[in-house]
Amino acid sequence: MTEKSRTINQWYVSFEKGKDFDSWGQLVEAAEEYSRLARDLKKHCTLGNKMFQEEQKKLMLKMSACFEKRSKILLSTQARDDEISFNDIKKVGEVLRNLNVGWNGPFPVRIEEPKTSDTDVTEYGDENGTEHVSSVAEGGSLLPRIPFEEGYHRLVVRINQIGLKDAHVYINPFFTVSVKDANGVNVTPAQDTPTSNRVNGKFINFDTDVEIQKPIEKLPRGTAIFFEFKHYKPKKDIVSTRCFAFMEQDEFKPGPACIELYQKPTDFNRKRLNLYTQKPLYLHLTLNVLDD
Repeated sequence: MTEKSRTINQWYVSFEKGKDFDSWGQLVEAAEEYSRLARDLKKHCTLGNKMFQEEQKKLMLKMSACFEKRSKILLSTQARDDEISFNDIKKVGEVLRNLNVGWNGPFPVRIEEPKTSDTDVTEYGDENGTEHVSSVAEGGSLLPRIPFEEGYHRLVVRINQIGLKDAHVYINPFFTVSVKDANGVNVTPAQDTPTSNRVNGKFINFDTDVEIQKPIEKLPRGTAIFFEFKHYKPKKDIVSTRCFAFMEQDEFKPGPACIELYQKPTDFNRKRLNLYTQKPLYLHLTLNVLDD
């Protein structure tokens, strides 16, 4: 099997996974899988990439646009005029499945013609910069407190500060906080904190509360909370993950916590972990367990 065939097969497996989540109503998981697939397709469409022919790249860019659009629709609370339906996505999957042997018919979904890029495409773990930073700077995407339920406890995590030897160099830093099960699948929607430029020596201060969107008692066994430290790179106009930390279920206890930082890329499965630094620099948190 050629490298191209292996790559396409991996994409199709990812598509099937996203489609299954989509059909089961697991919208967050489906959106995450579609978005990851869209980025990977687009990454292989640069002018310098020789693995795929130009006609294949045109199809790949259209598929990428469809997957990205479907991802946004699944996470949106408002109806859109340019919706990509589940049936549309299944048709796009057929194009992907036949990408290597050739797709001779018209593209099955109406989508604006994307252009092939001659620059590096955003890598996995990075995001488009200006638009994302603007939305984060306006208050992030923090979610409100969950409704009271008799006999259950809610968890509020305060991100106090992060210790970094080069704390002063980061532009518009913020955290993405996500709750993952033992398989790395989202348990609740991810949340972005507002940006913070409050640097004190080797620390960036945040003092931001994040409301975990499920009671502690309803979190699946093996759940962990991930904290991805991100910052803006103006030269590439991307938001990049610098390092990450996580807290496992047995650590969900009230009081201060000091957790280690790990090298990117973020490993939501917690299998391949490499410390970000040997210096005594950590992510400092305060946990509150509440029953109100």
